[in-house]
Amino acid sequence: MPNMETENSVKAEELKVRANDAFNAHKYAQAIDLYSQAIELNTKNAVYWANRAFAHIRLEEYGSAIQDATKAIEVDPKYSKGYYRRGAAYLAMGKFKEALKDFQQVKKICPNDSDATKKLKECEKAVMKLKFEEAIAVTESERHSVADSVDFHSIGKGPNASVSTDVAIAAATVAVMAAVVMLVWTSETTVVAAIVVGLLVLGACWWSGCKADVEPQYSGARIEGDEVTLDFVKKMMDDFKNQKCLHKRYAFQIVLQTREMLQALPSLVDINISAGKQITVCGDVHGQFYDLLNIFELNGLPSNENPYLFNGDFVDRGSFSLEVILTLFAFKCMSPSAIYLARGNHESKSMNKIYGFEGEIRSKLNETFVELFAEVFCYLPLAHVINEKVFVVHGGLFSVDGVKLSDLRAINRFCEPPEEGLMCELLWSDPQRIPGRGPSKRGVGLSFGADVTKRFLQENNLDLVVRSHEVKDEGYEIEHNGKLITVFSAPNYCDQMGNKGAFIRFEAPEMKLNIVTFSAVPHPDVKPMAYANNFLRMFQ
Repeated sequence: MPNMETENSVKAEELKVRANDAFNAHKYAQAIDLYSQAIELNTKNAVYWANRAFAHIRLEEYGSAIQDATKAIEVDPKYSKGYYRRGAAYLAMGKFKEALKDFQQVKKICPNDSDATKKLKECEKAVMKLKFEEAIAVTESERHSVADSVDFHSIGKGPNASVSTDVAIAAATVAVMAAVVMLVWTSETTVVAAIVVGLLVLGACWWSGCKADVEPQYSGARIEGDEVTLDFVKKMMDDFKNQKCLHKRYAFQIVLQTREMLQALPSLVDINISAGKQITVCGDVHGQFYDLLNIFELNGLPSNENPYLFNGDFVDRGSFSLEVILTLFAFKCMSPSAIYLARGNHESKSMNKIYGFEGEIRSKLNETFVELFAEVFCYLPLAHVINEKVFVVHGGLFSVDGVKLSDLRAINRFCEPPEEGLMCELLWSDPQRIPGRGPSKRGVGLSFGADVTKRFLQENNLDLVVRSHEVKDEGYEIEHNGKLITVFSAPNYCDQMGNKGAFIRFEAPEMKLNIVTFSAVPHPDVKPMAYANNFLRMFQ
């Protein structure tokens, strides 16, 4: 027996070396398979479990990573990397308090490790920020729409002015406070002062309410009146391609007009394509603006004759998320039937805080836009049905049988995604190879088999499920006996995965499909996750 154990240990080490090579080549699925073989030969080596956890993290399978890291800790409670990997997975899920406990343990085991100390301090900052946000949070009943406070016509400067509207509004606020204080007293001096302040207030209010002109030195794309035209969208995309900014006034106009359109849509949108016409379904874009331009180069711009459905996860990770979302929203404003937009799990506050979109918006625009985008994301539909045959959703199917399309139409989607229930599962679930249902490898939602897909399609008289949400080497994967297709449209995801992107063309009336794959194109030297949470960037 000792000889057999020794032989297994040697084989396991050889497999670990091969797995490490696959990991370093960004072949994370292959690395997981090799680490799994090593674990089968030797379950008592904490390194194998922790390394497999790291590969799961790279594939965003945080639930599986937590399970493996926990197993590493059980095998060797003093193995610091077990806590390190689990803390990283908790962090990626936005579970900062749980992550803090693990990094405190890393520090306890390795008190002189400067890297562990740095990460612990950043984690403590994240938890303190979370507690502060919880303390100042308002209830839904108290919450007011930020859109109600925005008048895009007033954004800019007057032709001869030297102060911005924002400054004028701030001055007006201070003036009002001063006037209230002074009017408590009744001396002649304070009355005169109050009158002067009142005039200042009126002037500031007039300034903030007048229709201000865009600065004459602004040379970018302009919207004439209230109509977003194709010429404007083309000019805006060209400006973005050259790393120029869109004026805040026009950015507000695009987002507010999109908000109004999305708000009127049901949670499940029916799309009807006429015989002989086609529609293109795209998966995750994740802020990869230059690859989005390439899709349009390959397949044409969105129009009533060439409609698109973008299936969620427009933002985060890629560092051109603003350019992506404004482009998609602008096409929606130009022609609502030229482009359809579905919510992904990354169209949410919790993800945007961690994975870069929130930081990017603060850097390129301002805090008001952070709140506005968060609100508009809550208006995005959750799923689409094309010609009563193709069900398109970002994540996947459900933890229970018998879910009907009418149940999906009845979902109140105007909120941040919950951690369970139909809405959560639509955004987060993944297919699995074995029948039935299982726990989610992500730690949110669930995994579902071909039998679940078959029953859902039969019960709703549908032919096919199209979903996104997962990186695929070829940009797509056909599963569940041909009844489910995953499409992913962000090639060389995060500049490291080496995958292709894909999109699917469906032609009516038979809904015959044609899958087109494409490779990544060059982009300016701005790394993915450039605007992400500081702590998360430490693990990239």
